[in-house]
Amino acid sequence: MTGRTLERSEARLLVPALVFIALVVAVVASLGTPLITSVATTFDVSLDSAQWTLTIALLSGAVAAPVLGRLGAGPHRRATILATLAIVAAGSALTVLPLPFAWLLVGRAAQGVGLGLTALMMGVARDHLPEERSAATIALISVVSIIGAGVGYPLTALLAEIGGVRAAYGFGLFVTAVAFLTAWRSVPAAPEGRSAHVNVAGALVLAGGLFLVLFLAGQRSLWSRHLAVAVILAMAAVLLLCVWTASELRSKAPLVGVRAVRHPAVAGANIAMFVGGSGMYLLLTLITRYAQTPHSAGYGFGLTTFVAGLVLVPFSVSGFVAGKLTPRVRTLIDAPFLLAGSAVLVGGGFVLFAAARSNLAELLVAMGVLGFGVGGFSAVMPGVILAVTPKSETSSAMSFNYVVRSVGYSLGSAIGGLVLAAGTDTGHLFPNDHAYTTAALVGIAAMAVTAMTATALARHRPPEIKPTAATAGVPSRRRSSR
Repeated sequence: MTGRTLERSEARLLVPALVFIALVVAVVASLGTPLITSVATTFDVSLDSAQWTLTIALLSGAVAAPVLGRLGAGPHRRATILATLAIVAAGSALTVLPLPFAWLLVGRAAQGVGLGLTALMMGVARDHLPEERSAATIALISVVSIIGAGVGYPLTALLAEIGGVRAAYGFGLFVTAVAFLTAWRSVPAAPEGRSAHVNVAGALVLAGGLFLVLFLAGQRSLWSRHLAVAVILAMAAVLLLCVWTASELRSKAPLVGVRAVRHPAVAGANIAMFVGGSGMYLLLTLITRYAQTPHSAGYGFGLTTFVAGLVLVPFSVSGFVAGKLTPRVRTLIDAPFLLAGSAVLVGGGFVLFAAARSNLAELLVAMGVLGFGVGGFSAVMPGVILAVTPKSETSSAMSFNYVVRSVGYSLGSAIGGLVLAAGTDTGHLFPNDHAYTTAALVGIAAMAVTAMTATALARHRPPEIKPTAATAGVPSRRRSSR
């Protein structure tokens, strides 16, 4: 295959292939949270140690994403995709084999590299699909990579209950192997005439800064017991990220086009992604944790890990529906206002959770509202960024957005843990019920900031890009009418 736009029949085959490969992201994500307890018991380690099976995957994904995005902007994108899937498959094999806990962490780190695949799939869609198909496909890829975890979560939890943690990780190996074969047969080569160079030094500095950020977000006990150490590490993280930004501005081959990120539309979108992502993940964790709290705490439903995972099904279904509807609604409403509306919906989910959570049906409704808001937000976000991004920089720009999203999610998880910990009385295992209400109020504030930031983007309407550059959600008939 060449860099030309594919014919209609080839495009029909490419779309499901790209979406399926993006599902690997959701599968990798779903192999974290629901298996932490099973990992602790299987490997006889503490829950804090088992938590690293999630943290290390997020870390490696955050570091790998911009590197993969830069490689994806060059002539070897197909090889990069295949190599990434091979690394994920190798890591998946390590999680299945009867090896010590340290090897499980190595395997999870390798699986986390696959979290950078989403941006690469968007780059392929933008280069090789007709304009009217690429926008909807990019939106769907963005949505699937997030709401797909709502399907993977209960499935992996069920496999863990039936066959143990190795069986759950075996599911990840199977999906990754199928994704590799799909990519081998379906992903075309990048267009000719492109080049990409990786700034290795910049990648290492970024890795150090992100490691400290994610580490501090996941180590709540460090802030409560060793505040001075936490503050020093936080200052070191800020310093490393400032050094990285300065080096990127001077580099002739930057890992991320920082100058492009400074565009008001792109900067605003990433700020909205950071704040909104923290709020979205906060509500997701609040609902799942509340559902699993035993009745002895005076609230909660005492659900098993598998049944609690089923609570995420409304999240996935409504998120998928929102992702499919968004490109059509986008013909009537500008992207910034769609972002703001989606943030308001998520805020509505917080309001529902804060006001009504006495029965499981109310939690399901709140989860459905959250999913619809997250689905719409995820579907429209690429359009805001890609509207001012050349085709060749699609993977790099969206990879940076993924890093921002990952840090936002980690922050949301940390905020939830801190608020609930503050609401836990001495000698009690579970927080007071009102602590969940307090956390919900924090989430409402976060989504209000997100909505205001998104609305402000309307004042920075991007100029047209030549050619129409698959502006991800801006159909040609709308642009021509302006």
